[in-house]
Amino acid sequence: MTDTSATTAPTAAMFPPGRYGRRRAPRVRRPWLVALLTAVAVLVGTAIAGRLYTLYGDPLHQPEVITYTEATEAGITIDFAVTVPPGGATTCLVRARSRDGAEVGRSEVTVRAEPGERHVRTTYRLATERVAFLGEVPRCRPAD
Repeated sequence: MTDTSATTAPTAAMFPPGRYGRRRAPRVRRPWLVALLTAVAVLVGTAIAGRLYTLYGDPLHQPEVITYTEATEAGITIDFAVTVPPGGATTCLVRARSRDGAEVGRSEVTVRAEPGERHVRTTYRLATERVAFLGEVPRCRPAD
């Protein structure tokens, strides 16, 4: 009687020689390398986030647009508030955009706070090249 698959021990599959290429040896796993690369990626990401925060995320000079009105061919009026250190000054970028998103006006405005005052509300008339659709204050920074 011949052996059947039920009576033989399982072995590795046999492939015809030269037909499927050579078999590769199993890879050596290096969990410490994965952990090291992950730690480096986290440190680099934290450094980049910290740098971007110092450039663009200063809470001492945080602007907030209250309203923009009177959009004409000549300009737009932007009413905004900014948080300033008491007695300090900040320079804010004020800009206007048209309906298609193009920038039609831009200016830097210096806002000064009185001693003991932190939130300063300012109204600024920005000259534009054509009719503006919206006015915005994307960032403020300490005044020079």
